[in-house]
Amino acid sequence: MNLDIQSFVKTAFFLALIGVLISFLVGIRMIRSGRKIPFYRKRRERITRGWRMFLVALALGALAFVVNRFGEPVICNYFPPTPTITNTPTITLTPTITLTPTITLTPTITNTPSITNTPFMPEQVATTFLGEVTPNPDTVFSPLQFSVELDENNLPLSTATEFANPVGHMYAVFSYDGMLPGSQWTALWYRGTELVYYETQAWDASTGGYGFSDWDPPASAWLPGVYEVQIFVGMEFKVGGIFTVTGNPPPGTATPRPTGTATMTRTPTRTPTPYISPTPTKTRTPLPTYTPSKTPTITRTPTATRTPRPTDTKWPTATP
Repeated sequence: MNLDIQSFVKTAFFLALIGVLISFLVGIRMIRSGRKIPFYRKRRERITRGWRMFLVALALGALAFVVNRFGEPVICNYFPPTPTITNTPTITLTPTITLTPTITLTPTITNTPSITNTPFMPEQVATTFLGEVTPNPDTVFSPLQFSVELDENNLPLSTATEFANPVGHMYAVFSYDGMLPGSQWTALWYRGTELVYYETQAWDASTGGYGFSDWDPPASAWLPGVYEVQIFVGMEFKVGGIFTVTGNPPPGTATPRPTGTATMTRTPTRTPTPYISPTPTKTRTPLPTYTPSKTPTITRTPTATRTPRPTDTKWPTATP
């Protein structure tokens, strides 16, 4: 048998559940039959075996839970899944588009999509690279699978290539092998030929396993059309995938977006004018108020008039 990791884990889980059921039934049967034995020692041995079967059932139940919850991630750490899922690139049915070469006069037009088949890294994205490790040229990725939700193991719950509005949070899931921590990886999201979103950073996960790139824009951003996701390691293109969005985005959520961008552009232009105009008027008014504040210093002259009071001290000098 040639089982993949997921099928192996499910098989082990169901076998453990069957073991739980059998152990539980055998334990009940032993306890019931043991109570009918008139001899004390044999009755006690039979009942003790029944309780042991209960313990076996509990152990198998715990094993089933552990296998179902942690089995697949642990196995993937020791036996990284080889993206031999690339057998699915038999979806290279795209060469069936080469059936159009029957119109051999227009292969030059079909050559133009070959430019899109060799994606390149935009310059504005390449300037943001932070990775300091040279990427592994032998890194491989499986074909992308698109889904709007993942399970606890970051695996897609359901995949499709066509989604109807409202879309919401979109995930492009893949398996990989041969990645080096610290190497730069990039995911580009296109609608047609327009780059609508990208993420690029240094790789901080394991060398093999499952990964994903996600985009969670406002609902109004999911305009109908054909979307493409491209995965790069360094400057080298690795894998891409296409999905389609149908239907118009929700009309209620489409209006806030233009108003938000308009307010952001209007606020910086309006704020400077009110703040500059009041400040000069306020600074000029206190200037005259400061000048009278100097006049009270002139009032200190009456302190000089107090100098004649020492003349009064001559009276006591005259008396003796």
